[in-house]
Amino acid sequence: MDTKDIFEAMLKDRRVRLNIVKRSHKFFFYFYFAHYAEFAIAPFHEEMFYITEDTAIRSVVIVAFRGSAKSTIFSLSFPLWSILAEQKIKYVVILSQTQQKAQTLLQQIKYELETNELLKKDLGPFKEERDQWNIVSLHLSRYNAKITAASAEQSIRGMRHIQHRPQLIVADDLEDMESVKTMEGRNKTYNWLVGDVIPAGGRNTRLIIVGSLLHEDSLIKRLEKNIKEGKMAGVYREYPLLDENGNSTWPGKFPDKKSIELERAKGITDAAWYREYLLQIVHNEDQLIRQEWIKEYEVMPNLSGKDYVGTFIGIDPAGSDNAGSDCTAMVAASVFGQGEELKIYIHPNPINKRLRFHETKETAIMFANTLSGNFPVRIFVEDVGIQKWLIQELLRNGLNVEEFKVGGVDKQSRLSAAAGPVQAGMVFFPKEGCGELRQQLVNFGLEKYDDLADAFAIVILKIKENCRIGKIIFLKVDGSDYRSPSSASPDTPTPVKNNNPDPKSGLLPEKITTPWKTEEERKKMECDLDIETHRKQIEDAGGLGSIGERLGPTGPFWFAG
Repeated sequence: MDTKDIFEAMLKDRRVRLNIVKRSHKFFFYFYFAHYAEFAIAPFHEEMFYITEDTAIRSVVIVAFRGSAKSTIFSLSFPLWSILAEQKIKYVVILSQTQQKAQTLLQQIKYELETNELLKKDLGPFKEERDQWNIVSLHLSRYNAKITAASAEQSIRGMRHIQHRPQLIVADDLEDMESVKTMEGRNKTYNWLVGDVIPAGGRNTRLIIVGSLLHEDSLIKRLEKNIKEGKMAGVYREYPLLDENGNSTWPGKFPDKKSIELERAKGITDAAWYREYLLQIVHNEDQLIRQEWIKEYEVMPNLSGKDYVGTFIGIDPAGSDNAGSDCTAMVAASVFGQGEELKIYIHPNPINKRLRFHETKETAIMFANTLSGNFPVRIFVEDVGIQKWLIQELLRNGLNVEEFKVGGVDKQSRLSAAAGPVQAGMVFFPKEGCGELRQQLVNFGLEKYDDLADAFAIVILKIKENCRIGKIIFLKVDGSDYRSPSSASPDTPTPVKNNNPDPKSGLLPEKITTPWKTEEERKKMECDLDIETHRKQIEDAGGLGSIGERLGPTGPFWFAG
């Protein structure tokens, strides 16, 4: 018996009809909601119906292109079928971002219950009521079941229908472009779902999330990650309009390229097309650092290895210690290698807290002391107004700290200058422990807070300044040149001789600032540059003390500092 014969039998005999629709959501949909089925079913629709029928699948996250009928299937047809069919659901909750959106979904169900004569005859009677939560609900009295609309603007804790907690929760479009702009907005939606919605159900409650890909850190992407990492039992599915070969995934509605071009020609912007139809997250045109530039590492190289150059910390102190002020941010990075092989590893768990002045100092000291390797950590503090006090306090505590002079350059310009090494693949982030930093970098200008991004820019810019990225010369944290042969210890780099020294290079003692003027000065400088000869002469003379006693200040040796 083919599909046409089955439908003929369903039309003629109510008992046959109810027996079939109770077992098959697909037949339920195409019988009672045939006015929604304008085109032949697509393969991904078959999978959608299968997912609704499989009660072993407790959590489902569905992303599908605009006009794919995802809301019609999951938010209109499925709630009714779950009550009528063998699943015998008694309490369904439909969620959306706002109460208005949630009630719109419920009104669509109500409209069908009021106007669909065959549905009314088979399932009725129905009535509308307002309960103690002041939320519109529909009561299917014949099945002693209820469908309630709620929103992300309210709590659904404690909701019950008689003794039943929500047994099916369908969440349709909980986010929009505005709500995903900030970390605060994204956290609010996610925390509401996992802290309020999921606990509102029972052990066997099914959760269906339907939405669009709006952001790398959106609710949908977080749930996808949880499912893939095994932190959440369920399935995640994406159904774009075009497959990887550019072919239509719904041939019944879009049979050829011309039909797809006509759809796109309706005035849909490029950004909306990629986001809503191809399910590709669209970046802000002004985005400084892109998600695809982010490289990850699992284990940081050894801070005592021969390639280790040094560790740097960028600090963006809060301008005030008031409760509502910005956070103090501290980002640490360790540098390895040199030239084109240079790599920057960002340490996990950067500091991002609202700290009082004394807490900022203590936290910076603790942070620096826990990260030192072969060389002392170098700290760079943004030097603006009241923040100068931190530099003075850290210097008093013996830390290697320097000012980072803003010089009228805004945060956006600083991060733009720091984006180069990230794009070049020279910067590596830990897989865990830097989520907020990465979000602030990728979404700079959209996030409410950018303190971590600013601290990151500080540390990267100072590394560029000190390590001469892309060149042969690199300066160690003590100011000496980093050109150690592979056989040498990282603690004893081979010194570099330079007959035309740059006083800013750090290769010569600060007291020698100009080329020699006399033969005596030339001998002093040559002797000072030849460090190995210098050390040998000290040892041969029996140490520094004996040299001073035998030669005095007029002897052939001059000791800097």
